[in-house]
Amino acid sequence: MAILLTKADVQKLLDMKSTISILEQAFSELATGQAVMPQRTPIKTTEPPGVALFMPAMLPGIGSLGAKVVSVFGSNPQQGLPAVLGTIILLDPKTGDTLCIMEGGYLTAMRTGGVSGVATKYMARKDSKVHTLFGTGVQARTQAWAVAEAAALEKSVVFSVDPPEKQQAFADEIAQLTGVPAEVAADAPTAVEACDILTLATSAKDPIVDGAWLKPGTHINSIGSHAPAMRELDSVTVQKSKVICDLTSACQAEAGDFIIPAEQGEWSWDKVRGDLGQVVRGEIPGRQADDEITLFKSVGLAVQDMSTAYQVYQEALKQGVGQEFAFR
Repeated sequence: MAILLTKADVQKLLDMKSTISILEQAFSELATGQAVMPQRTPIKTTEPPGVALFMPAMLPGIGSLGAKVVSVFGSNPQQGLPAVLGTIILLDPKTGDTLCIMEGGYLTAMRTGGVSGVATKYMARKDSKVHTLFGTGVQARTQAWAVAEAAALEKSVVFSVDPPEKQQAFADEIAQLTGVPAEVAADAPTAVEACDILTLATSAKDPIVDGAWLKPGTHINSIGSHAPAMRELDSVTVQKSKVICDLTSACQAEAGDFIIPAEQGEWSWDKVRGDLGQVVRGEIPGRQADDEITLFKSVGLAVQDMSTAYQVYQEALKQGVGQEFAFR
């Protein structure tokens, strides 16, 4: 019998500590070449504008095989729907039979936050105390949670283009979630200058950070821009940073933060130091000096979904959560 898991089920079964742990394992497996992960396939719509992404992967070491379909439709909130929707199917790697179908929107936010937690663990200074977060959406919430899990924070700083009351409500929410005091910054430069760790989780199409604002030793998690024409970071930030990708080939196809300065002759791909899996495995250092500016760029990988989904599935079996169903 297969299992059907709703969003509420996934929320009950998944926490950030276990998400970060399984993602470390997944990126290690990716770095060794064990994982099978075709390039994700996008299908764009025009009326209304949106995109559906089809993301398969297999991780033999973990025992996970399946695919996620995730859609991003910016007009959805006007209809009372999340902008990001997802569905995940897990298959038995020995038979190909369906094991589980689960709601994938919450898991997507968790695994996206979790990978920033992994990057922060290996790339941020050990004495990092202040985390600045650009963005106040669903993705930003799990980013705050993951970074607080990975670093001994004393304060979080929030900044976005949302009205002040929404920014304050978000700061209050993440303070309750993480146990770390949070405040709203007066402006973008102040927010960046205050931090040791900077996370960008926005839908910006043009740079929202000036590299001149960055102080030595800052670690950056850039996760918002995920298309060739989108960028959150200016060229100066990229030039000043030690760059690690979730996967270089994926960033070369989708990361406007790098594609645009490369096309303009302001940066080159040979500046990428490596991929996160290599850092996790100790093949390359995440940070070599306290004054380095380190930059982790994530466009999102199917191995994140399949590893995290398998974690959820195993917990569902242990706890007896979900509705059993049969196709045949």
